[in-house]
Parts: sequence; C-alpha cells; structure tokens
Amino acid sequence: MAEQKVGTSKPIIVVVDDDPAVLQAVARDLRKQYGDRFRIIRADSGGTALDAVQQLKLRGDIVALFLVDQRMPHMSGVEFIKQASELFPLAKRALLTAYADTNAAIDSINQAQLDYYLLKPWDPPEEKLYPVLDDLIRDWLATFKPEFKGVKVISDRWSPQSHALRDFLARNQIPYRWLDIENNPEAQQLVSCAGKADSPCLPLVLLPNGEQLIKPDTTKLAQSVGMQTEAEKPFYDLVIVGGGPAGLAAAVYGASEGLHTVMVEREAPGGQAGTSSRIENYLGFPVGLSGGDLARRGVTQAKRFGVEILTPQEVTGIRIQDNYRIIALADGSEISCHALILAMGVSWRRLTVPGIDQFTGAGVYYGAAQTEAAACQDEEVYIVGGANSAGQGAMYFSKYARKVHILVRGESLKKSMSQYLIDQIADTENIEVLPFHSVVEAKGNERLEQLLIKDSQTDEVKTFDANSLFIFIGATPSTDWLEGMVHRDQRGFICTGPDIPQETPWSLERDRFLLETNVPGIFAVGDVRHGSVKRVASGVGEGSICVQFVHRHLANV
Repeated sequence: MAEQKVGTSKPIIVVVDDDPAVLQAVARDLRKQYGDRFRIIRADSGGTALDAVQQLKLRGDIVALFLVDQRMPHMSGVEFIKQASELFPLAKRALLTAYADTNAAIDSINQAQLDYYLLKPWDPPEEKLYPVLDDLIRDWLATFKPEFKGVKVISDRWSPQSHALRDFLARNQIPYRWLDIENNPEAQQLVSCAGKADSPCLPLVLLPNGEQLIKPDTTKLAQSVGMQTEAEKPFYDLVIVGGGPAGLAAAVYGASEGLHTVMVEREAPGGQAGTSSRIENYLGFPVGLSGGDLARRGVTQAKRFGVEILTPQEVTGIRIQDNYRIIALADGSEISCHALILAMGVSWRRLTVPGIDQFTGAGVYYGAAQTEAAACQDEEVYIVGGANSAGQGAMYFSKYARKVHILVRGESLKKSMSQYLIDQIADTENIEVLPFHSVVEAKGNERLEQLLIKDSQTDEVKTFDANSLFIFIGATPSTDWLEGMVHRDQRGFICTGPDIPQETPWSLERDRFLLETNVPGIFAVGDVRHGSVKRVASGVGEGSICVQFVHRHLANV
C-alpha cells in the first residue's frame, strides 16, 4: 500500500521495497534528512507505487527521486523505474541492491538510465546514503521548474463544451491550463493515468486535489473549484442582478454604506466589458487596463465590503409579496429583499447566416474569446463588427495572428468606433479593414473551415479559408423573464424614471426616482437600461448613483 498525503506542494521522493523492515528504515532515514524539504511516499510493491505515481501526476505533483529495491516480485525495480520515468522523466533514479545483484544493477544503468545504485545495508546513512542522494537532489534542483498546480482542462481545440469551460474559468479569474489532446503528449498521458484512454471523456477537467470531472457543466465546475452558487441567507437589504461594471459599482457602494448586499451573476463578474482586451479611455488609467483586470479589481473591492457574489447563478423571475421583492433562481431557490437593482447588461446579437450556429464554439465565437487567442498563432482571423469592442479585439488578436481582417458593413469605422482605436488599427500592419463586407455563410465539417464573404458594392461573394471568426455586432438585453412585471421598450431595454409612460400606474405618493422602474424599489442601471450610454464609466456612474436612490427608498419602507 502506498502512503500519501494531500495538500502540500513539496517535491516528492518515492521509495519502494517489498521488505517491510527495509521500507520502514529507509523511509525513516529519508524523512530525517529531507523531510523538511521533500515529501516522502513509500510503497511495498512496484504495482502499488505505479498507481500512486499516476495519482501524483493527475494532481500536478512533482517527483524528484525514485529510490527503488531491485529484487521485488511481479515487477522489478528496473521495470518500475522504466514505467514511472515516463510520467516523471526528470526525476532522479536510484536502485537499492544486494551485493549479489550488483552485476544486474550495472547492466541496467543504460537500460533504465539509472543515475546510481546503492548497496544494502546503507548504515551509517551519513556516509553511505545521504552523500549520494544529496548529489542527485542537487542535480535535480538545478533544472527544477515548479509544476502548475491549478485546474487543468484536457480537450481538443474545437470542442464547444471545452471552450465554454475555459472561457468560464478565464472570466472568473481562476488559473487554469489547457492541454490540447491532439498535440500535447502530456494531455494524452494524463488521460491514460486517469484510466479514461478507452472511453469518451473529453473535456476532462483535473482539479488540484486529484478530482476528475468528465464533461462538467459550468455550475458543476464552479462548485468543484469552491465558487459560491447559493445565497447564505434568505433576505438581503439589496439584491443586484448582474455583475458588470454597473452591478459591481452598485455592490461596492451598497455594501460600503451598510446595506447587506448580494450580487447574482449568471456567467462571470465583469459582464461584456470583462471580455475587453484593453480599455484605454477609462479615467485614471492612462495606459489602459483589460476588462478582466477591471473585473478582478471590482470583485476584490466588493468582497472586501462583504458582498456575496453568486456565480454562476441565474434569476428566472420576480414577484412582489407584501413589502418584499422576491427573486426566483434557476436552482429553484428564492431570495427576498427590500430593494432590487437590475444590472444584467447586454449580450452579443447573434449573426443569423447559414453555418454560424453550427460552428459556434468550434471556430465561431462571440466577443473577444481571449481563451482562443494563443491557438490563433500565425493564422488569419476574421472579425465582424465596427464598434469599440471589435477594435479592441482586433488589436488583441493582432499580437498572435498572421493577419486580422475586420469586416464592416458600412464605408468605414468612423461611425461607431473611437478615434484612438481607429488610429491604432491604421498603424498596425497586420490588420486589414474591409468596408462594405459581410459574412454570408460559414462552412466546414466538425469545425469552421471556410467563410463566404460578400462585397455589397460589387455583389461579389468570395470564399476564404478560415479557422476563427469573432463576432461583435451590437447588443441585445436578456429581459424576457421580466415580462408582465417591469416595463420595457420595444427592443427589451428597461425603462426607468421619465422614460416610463406617464399613464403607467404608480402606487406611492412620492415620484419615481431617476433610475427606478415602474415597480417601486426595483431599479435598473447600465447597458440594460433604456437610453443608457454604452460606456464602462457610464455604467459605473449609474451603479454608484443608484445606491443613493435605494437609501431614499428604504427610508420610506
């Protein structure tokens, strides 16, 4: 049986011997000399040790040294070292041999690439064991690079489910490493160690504690990595639906001013802005900052003030009971509150041409999809859209792709893109702007392989080989679940304050507040609000201001 411990990042020394007394003695001597710097794992057979080494590989642990008895039943020391070294090729390899086995040990030096063999007994260890192992360990440390200890996602590049998982991890600031099963030998090795080589298991997610998730959804993944998906209490002063800049700002100001606050986000804090590769016109950041960085800062600040953030979690309905606003969540639970702020933001409008839905997540992506950037190295990337988000995406992908093509329906970018981005694009050699061009069809087998692109001035349709298409075409609110409760405009944006028709019933003596909906105590901020300015700073401002209206509402509750 192998002896293991979980939860330490120390490199590991594996010692294997079928003689219990010898195994105990060598493990004791190793702990005495190296226990402060290394973790000692012992096993009483080669097969048991190999199983333990496979689990170490799955957890992302590192083996520094194999110290193995040569003469063991079922599997000799050399046979074990040959198999274990495939998993940890940089680990040092030493045999424990009896005097009668020295010739076999010498013969095996080349066969198993042994670094050393030691004769039994090794007493005193200060003279016969430690000097040899010290040299081996020093050599190993000279080239040692710590193994990545976070989440590992194993899949092929074109898996939509894998893209969804990787995008979720990246947007929620959870460190992870993606291993391409088609091109990465380590990925194939890990799948084999997990015992899944002969079964359809991809995407396979490996957690630092050794847990394996086969084809998980984002909710299961979130729970497994320790994210909060359920509210701690049934009632809050303030509930915020949506975690974009507006929602985060409202959460920070609400909690910092004493309101017991929970924020519910269905994907990841930061919203659509969180996917921006670079925001350069946000006040106070002269060199710009990424949307992910802004989201990380906002989340850190909100949690510092005690905000609960539920992710991923979705609100499916609202009802009013007595003086409480009660929201229903997708998992069947409910949360009640005195005041509710709707800050859901907007989603990318879908491109409705043949083939797009078929290849979404397999070459076709909405938004910046920064998880795919590195895979676009030296490829040609196509971007649809002419607003700031498309320009920011083009600048980001230009660092990886051989060529970036921006397809614009109109005559130029000037109508909808900030001048600073237009200037940057013009100065970037590998970005090409194609006015009056649009995608009319996407083709391929299991992934995107070709795009049919039309020039509206000539009506000519050309076919281009393409692996990656990124779409940034406008915004649409996801507010259908508010039907019959909160007043919206024809496009689904939430009306507030003076934008609500005068004939709409109102039950209170006071007037509606500026950011208040037709329902007292329910407010709307940010991009989801009718007439809002679609800028990050504007959303932050509305979220901050709205908390003052919340206080005034609560004062009369």
